[in-house]
Amino acid sequence: MPNSSYSSDQKATLLLIFLVLLKVLLHCWVNLHDNFFRDEFYYMACGQHLDFGYVDHPPFVAVVAFITQALLGDSLFALRLPAVLVGALIVYLTGRLARELGGGLFAQGLAGLSMLLMPICLAITGYFSMNIFDYLFWLLSAYLLVALIKNDDQPRIWIILGMIMGIGLINKISMLFFGFGLFVGLILSPQRQWFKNKRLWITGLISFGIFLPHIIWQFSNDWPTLEFMNNARLYKNIALSPLQFIKDQIIMTHPSLTPIWLTGLFWLFFSNKGKRFRMLGWIYATVLPLMIIMKGKAYYLTPVYGMLFAAGAVCIENAIRRLGWNWLKPAVVIVVIIGGIIIAPLALPILSPEVFIAYSNKLGIKTSAEEKHDQGALPQSFADRQGWEEMVDAIGKVYQELPQVDQAKCVIIAGNYGEAGAIDYFGKKYDLPKAISSHNSYFLWGPGDKNGEIAISVGSSRNSLDKVFDNVQQATMIVHPLSMPYESNLPVYLCRQPKITLKEIWPQVKNYN
Repeated sequence: MPNSSYSSDQKATLLLIFLVLLKVLLHCWVNLHDNFFRDEFYYMACGQHLDFGYVDHPPFVAVVAFITQALLGDSLFALRLPAVLVGALIVYLTGRLARELGGGLFAQGLAGLSMLLMPICLAITGYFSMNIFDYLFWLLSAYLLVALIKNDDQPRIWIILGMIMGIGLINKISMLFFGFGLFVGLILSPQRQWFKNKRLWITGLISFGIFLPHIIWQFSNDWPTLEFMNNARLYKNIALSPLQFIKDQIIMTHPSLTPIWLTGLFWLFFSNKGKRFRMLGWIYATVLPLMIIMKGKAYYLTPVYGMLFAAGAVCIENAIRRLGWNWLKPAVVIVVIIGGIIIAPLALPILSPEVFIAYSNKLGIKTSAEEKHDQGALPQSFADRQGWEEMVDAIGKVYQELPQVDQAKCVIIAGNYGEAGAIDYFGKKYDLPKAISSHNSYFLWGPGDKNGEIAISVGSSRNSLDKVFDNVQQATMIVHPLSMPYESNLPVYLCRQPKITLKEIWPQVKNYN
């Protein structure tokens, strides 16, 4: 009788598929009752203004938004489907990377489970943004590097690596951190011999060639991203101390998972089996201090943990096998699962806002702010999902009260890209014109073809409006207790009799921040 039992690799594949399905089902369930996140409105707007770059990000995420809207529509569920699928792929790849590092069934399952339950990955997979693609490109690059370490005589892998890193760069410039870590890792590891391999340089040229159109766009637009980054550093982002940065890594990856990635780092640097792949350890050891020095946000580093989870799972599996402590396998899995379940409501909007506030207070956990804004009852990742439709509803009522002749002349001025994007999305219900804003890429898209004879303004101060209009009247007030404080108690002004046209004042109001 033929043996119908599954091999260890087949069992591992089935286990990873099971974890992938859990990941997909979890996020699909959340997305059925969730609200749009601020940045999602902006990315949809960018998808309607396709270009080789934007003030605060490269073009990849806008292209994905455009394709998603064209094929699936612009519902929240449709827009987030790419993030859900990429998040599932990341779980699977983490497990497969453990296999490439020599891991068996337990190592592959533990690595995939760790990525599934890592709080920051749960949070970032929970909405559409360039950040989830950043995870994918870092992890794919690490996977391909391992394949080359095992056999560098694979021309196709070199080419694919160049393409992946190039696409990673046109998704998020932080891929440069990975590239710099790779450069240092090559110097400090046995793979330094690759510098003599022309395929390495061809790989670099492929990446540069894919990134070049964005560089040209930056040059043509006076390097707006550099200005944006400098303004964010000076006026927006909170500069974390080295200790706080490291502490946030532990919180974002979860204290129950931290021993796994730390074990992976140890294995890469000090294990005889792991030293072959030490380049991965050097990437982390290079990028961590670099981000601390450059005052990066704590979550910028988190795409690197997939490869450390894979390495750590392999090390743990080897240690259990060597010691004969098989009882430790279910113990580790139980600790990881319980820890993940406890923290999951702080990463994803699983609970209602009221229950979430009570739950987080009960745990005594408060998410640290990364931006210089007053915090409300909810952390920013949840607060930025609140109040958008109510805001547009208030603006729409002001607009509809205008005579039709005034509606034809009216422009809607928004203080930031979140407000502008929400107006563009929800405004169709009220036949609102597209919003204009001086914030980030909305500034580049200009003030439109109207002179501002009549304007509805939200998010601008009365003093700034008085400098432009002779007649400024408060029409209504937007109040939402769960939104970010600067999006609540927000006056909506009706402005008339401009002192200067919008086109004339536009160059003076640029806001890259």
